[in-house]
Amino acid sequence: MIEQVTVIIPATSANLGPGFDCLGLALALHNRVTFTTVATPGLTIEATGLDAEKVPTDETNLVFQMANCLFERFGKRPSGLHIQQENNIPVGSGLGSSSTAVLAGLLGANALLGTPLTQAELLTLATAEEGHPDNVAPALLGGLVLGVMHGDQVHIEPLPIAAQQVAIVMPDFHLLTKDARAALPEKIGRQDAIFNASRLPLLIRALETADYPTLTLAMQDKLHQPYRLPLIPGMADAFTAAAAAGASGVALSGAGPSLIAFARDDHEEIVAAVTAVFQQNGLASRSWILPIDTTGTQLH
Repeated sequence: MIEQVTVIIPATSANLGPGFDCLGLALALHNRVTFTTVATPGLTIEATGLDAEKVPTDETNLVFQMANCLFERFGKRPSGLHIQQENNIPVGSGLGSSSTAVLAGLLGANALLGTPLTQAELLTLATAEEGHPDNVAPALLGGLVLGVMHGDQVHIEPLPIAAQQVAIVMPDFHLLTKDARAALPEKIGRQDAIFNASRLPLLIRALETADYPTLTLAMQDKLHQPYRLPLIPGMADAFTAAAAAGASGVALSGAGPSLIAFARDDHEEIVAAVTAVFQQNGLASRSWILPIDTTGTQLH
């Protein structure tokens, strides 16, 4: 086994507009996880940075659990292991924090073991853990990525996207992914399916060409956002405020509670307008103006 590896993984925004469970975007905000084999037997985990107090430091830690899956698969585990997690992506934010943990564990363990698994095999394992590829695929590869499930296999299609910045505002509201998923209807109507099917390719084209006027139409969705917006105080008004402040396209990031806004400029004005709406609804918020990450996960 090698003695140390550091995995650097970007945040992601999944479910982009009409791209429910299939379209995701990597953002230049990163978690860093370092694995070090040590002489002292046992496991130690240290978490620093944003929401570090929310990260378990025992064997329930998701990074360790995913790493241990590979250790058990190949029958090798370091007698002593130290995991250092440096968090810059908030937990439970809709920015892919759980996907960074899943990928960090798999890629870190794979590196310690001498890379027995390919990138495609690791992506399949990560997708199986997450249930869909729209967070783990862009986090691994960078940029804009379409993930298509066929059985238990996943087809990944990296897509061209113009260099740009996005505004992210995250209200201080705890929304469990399972609750966001439970809000969705069991069945959808034909017209709603057509609505999203027509907008997804339009969105992909608009992001590729930085066609901001078209984003307003292309970012529309009827599969998940109409059911999830009411769960977050002020979110519907925040969408309206973002558009009034200059956003061309606005969407929930992941299952929420974060909002992502696309615009040619005026990002600070958009953040201020959305923050004010959440404040009116009794919620503090965090915000970022981020470029797109085109590199994906890096190992050092």
